[in-house]
Amino acid sequence: MMENHKYAVVDIETTGHSSTSGDRIIQLAIVFIENSKIVDTFSTFINPEKPIPFFIQDLTKIKDVDVAHAPLFETIGSKVLDLLQDHIFVAHNIHFDLPFLQKELKRVGLPKLVCKTMDTVEFTKLMFPNLYSYKLQDIATELHIPLNVAHRADDDALATAYLLLKCIEQLQSLPLKTIELLHKRSFQLKSNLSILFFDVLANKRKKYDAADYPMYRGIPLKEVEKEQPASQISITFPRTKELKTTLFQKGLNHFEERQGQFAFMDEIQNALEKRTETVCEAETGIGKTLGYLLPAVIFGMGHQKPVIISTYTTHLIDQLVLEEIPKLNDILGLPIRVAKLKGMQHYIDLYRFWQHVQLDDESYDETFTIMQILVWLTITDEGDLTELNVSGGGQLFVDKIRKTSLSKILEEREIDFYERALRKSEKCDILVTNHAMIMADREREKKLLSHGCATIIDEAHQVIHASMSRKERIFSYTTWKYVLGQFGTLDTDQLLSKLAVLHIPLALRIRLEKQYVDVVESFDQAISSITHIIPSIKGHSKSTKRMSTLEDLRLNPSSFRAVATAMQTYILSAKSILATYAKNKLDDQATVLLNEWEYWIRELEIKVSEWDEIFLLDEAVEAKWLEIDTRSIPGSLTIIKRPLNYQKDIKEAVDPLRASGAVIWTSGTLTVPSNRHFITSQLGLSTTIPIHQYRAAADYYNGAELLIMEDMPDIKQVSQSDYIEAVAEAIVQTVLVTEGRCFVLFTSQDMLRKTVEIIQDTNLLEDYMLFAQGMTSGSRMRLLKSFQRFSKSVLFGTNSFWEGVDVPGDALSVIIMVRLPFSSPDDPLYKKRAELLSVNGQNPFTAYSLPEAVLRFRQGFGRLIRSSNDKGVFIVLDRRIETKSYGSDFLQAIPNIPIKKVTLENMVLELENWYTNEG
Repeated sequence: MMENHKYAVVDIETTGHSSTSGDRIIQLAIVFIENSKIVDTFSTFINPEKPIPFFIQDLTKIKDVDVAHAPLFETIGSKVLDLLQDHIFVAHNIHFDLPFLQKELKRVGLPKLVCKTMDTVEFTKLMFPNLYSYKLQDIATELHIPLNVAHRADDDALATAYLLLKCIEQLQSLPLKTIELLHKRSFQLKSNLSILFFDVLANKRKKYDAADYPMYRGIPLKEVEKEQPASQISITFPRTKELKTTLFQKGLNHFEERQGQFAFMDEIQNALEKRTETVCEAETGIGKTLGYLLPAVIFGMGHQKPVIISTYTTHLIDQLVLEEIPKLNDILGLPIRVAKLKGMQHYIDLYRFWQHVQLDDESYDETFTIMQILVWLTITDEGDLTELNVSGGGQLFVDKIRKTSLSKILEEREIDFYERALRKSEKCDILVTNHAMIMADREREKKLLSHGCATIIDEAHQVIHASMSRKERIFSYTTWKYVLGQFGTLDTDQLLSKLAVLHIPLALRIRLEKQYVDVVESFDQAISSITHIIPSIKGHSKSTKRMSTLEDLRLNPSSFRAVATAMQTYILSAKSILATYAKNKLDDQATVLLNEWEYWIRELEIKVSEWDEIFLLDEAVEAKWLEIDTRSIPGSLTIIKRPLNYQKDIKEAVDPLRASGAVIWTSGTLTVPSNRHFITSQLGLSTTIPIHQYRAAADYYNGAELLIMEDMPDIKQVSQSDYIEAVAEAIVQTVLVTEGRCFVLFTSQDMLRKTVEIIQDTNLLEDYMLFAQGMTSGSRMRLLKSFQRFSKSVLFGTNSFWEGVDVPGDALSVIIMVRLPFSSPDDPLYKKRAELLSVNGQNPFTAYSLPEAVLRFRQGFGRLIRSSNDKGVFIVLDRRIETKSYGSDFLQAIPNIPIKKVTLENMVLELENWYTNEG
């Protein structure tokens, strides 16, 4: 039984990653667990007989002096071996600690440690499949596990021991049926967790009380929360300042009235009542979200219909639902009925998942992801797959179980998450969705957002990006090859050969093989017609990246038509199998295979549609360009098509919402000083729609100042490498004096990469976590969350990084803007826009390039100060802000704060004074 197991939780700190290359252990710690309790600990420094590298000293805070008089591993090795005997060896990433220890034991002539193992990384990923990160520090924060000093073996081992106990506790809390399903697959895990699964299962069966879990065909789900009835209490909008103040003071601790917030509320209320359209620019510091939520909730409750609130990212949706609306519950003293609605593909298709659970898995990744989902289904309310944190291989499995069509009639008590979300969206006071849903709704037969009584569009400027993303088409060579590779020929282990279990006539399979070979050959020929032109495309002499518009390449369309024709022929034959065999009664294996076949045909149809749009159809207002890295041809080939006529798209999407009631567009940045209608005209809004601006109080920005570096070299006067060195030096000096919490904004991914590489080579910021867009793996939100977790961290991003990204103030103390955020003149999108503006007699620089850059500048500054207590410095390394006439446009776009021109040396002194006087 579980009580008999003894665990030794181990952590080591070392001089580097490779024992065979001479690296040594400098600290070792063991925490002993018996009967689910910590019973003993052992910890010691170890003399590595060599200097500890500086970056390891910075990371672990273990200095040479700490280990100078510590024992050698030879002295304590046999004791460590004795301590670990007869225990299950546990570590956080066991593939580092155990092999390293084994090599050290071998080096000093001791026998190999023979033991069972458990990896808390593997265990935590299974038990908490929705954590954003599985680094020990991040897990400790998320699960409230004490971890005093990270990267110290004693503290890390103790935190890992607590984590093991927390994972066991979570396993014990799962439904019996879930544990049975997990145990069945646990033998395929990389560590010996199956021992634990068996013990917990045996114990659970002994004291099992038939808990009534909601089930889907034998798979337990989380208990469904009962729908809240509509509030019977009538509440009216507080029209006077006194009534608003009283209401807010009653519900919020330490409420302070914010300048502009009440006026903003009144404008929202006025638009809701009069069913009008309005634009409200509410600067950071106004309290925008609560400002529109209060009138929206009262209006929705009064009309017994939802007010639709749309924002840009999943993160902002969660922020609204988890942070802002609960505040409103407290203010109004009423339960607010809230629903979230995203596109169908965000939700799990339980039937497809159940089918996969019946079969043998194809790989470790698939086994592991199925186990993660089994646990996740017992904790998820929404069934939204974006909650899951799965590996790259796991993501391929997740894509197979996405919802793609409405269910047939559900059996009694069966649950469908998407249809549950639809039902909930019809009976709520506030319906939170995203811009992509609004853009997609116009094409749905049954409109999902037609039952609202008003619409508030937050982060309104991002509707432009939502429209562009929706109509954007991307051809990726590797993705195409991957999709085509799923079908294969009869002599491969791919889908076509597997179809033998359906007893499909050989003649049909041979025909499919021939048609498949035609597809692959015509595809390769078409790609070849592109790649042989690549050497003639100009690029930077030292860069391997190449970019060209498609019209400059003058491609012959006939070879691209041949691909489309071959694909359509193949798809028709492939679909005939579905039509014939879907009617037959098949066993589970055959059913899953047929579903898999259907899934990949659907993917192929999507690809053909993209192929047609990119290579065979031309719209007047669009940009099409090719990107490739000459080190990987054709593997890196990507072709992007982005239409620019999004006003019509936006109008058609928003018109049905206009018919339902008020439409309110709001954001922190909707105007630039030189062009009030710059954004609203791109949204297709009439100039007759009023734009209301709400500014924060003057003292809100008391904690901010702007520094302009006046001794930066002029980029046109020096080589790129000299300029990048100067940028790297300025960043390093800034980070060292401010101790991190720094965001560095570039206009070029190439310059970002080279700057980060220089900084990494110097090791001067070895003590800091560096997160870089395009270099550090993970989505923008994952990078941002990682950045927020560490006080000593630096985030490097390009213009695109913070479009739709919000950084809470306490996570940021400095923004360094390397170059004013103009689009590159080589950017195909900018080129096309400039061409269209010139044709219409406008100056592309003043009509588009400058206001776009000023808007980005405003948005960048807006990330710095998020509350009146924040302190932050905005550093501009680009001297054009003072040497060019348009520099004043940037400075006028931000609040009136102190602006200082400084040298690098004086900037360091200025920052030291700034942060010394903090508070």
